[in-house]
Amino acid sequence: MIGFLWNLLLALAWATLSGNFSGPSFLFGFVLGYGLLALLERELPILHGYSRRLPRFIMFLGFFIKELVKANFKVAFDVATPLWYMKPGVIALPITAETDVEITILANFISLTPGTLILDVSSDRRVLFIHAMFLYDEDEVIAELQEIERRVLEILR
Repeated sequence: MIGFLWNLLLALAWATLSGNFSGPSFLFGFVLGYGLLALLERELPILHGYSRRLPRFIMFLGFFIKELVKANFKVAFDVATPLWYMKPGVIALPITAETDVEITILANFISLTPGTLILDVSSDRRVLFIHAMFLYDEDEVIAELQEIERRVLEILR
């Protein structure tokens, strides 16, 4: 997170020094700052792993958008057709996320996907209870949700 804040400050400094506060100028400053921070990463331990997070985040966005579109079509098809194909149910998803921030971000991404909703977190913070709209195969749903968790934790850690 510190690396991202430094990157934003460098982009803002670039826009200020160039006198151009447009989007492309800020984006160019962000890319320039990212390159500079990637070079300084070996020298400053606080930046450890920052240069690998942005590509992972971009890959995650692509993955999440694909999952979001797929889930939206599934829900829209179920709503638009006269027969209901949903099979709702509650599952317990064991998680490896440890901090409150990791659990909160994971829960939000799972709840953003249509057809799933976080109901609760266990008291030991090891299990998420999730309502799934299409629970035909519990193992498949758990595998999909664990893939989201793996990708989220890849960015955060």
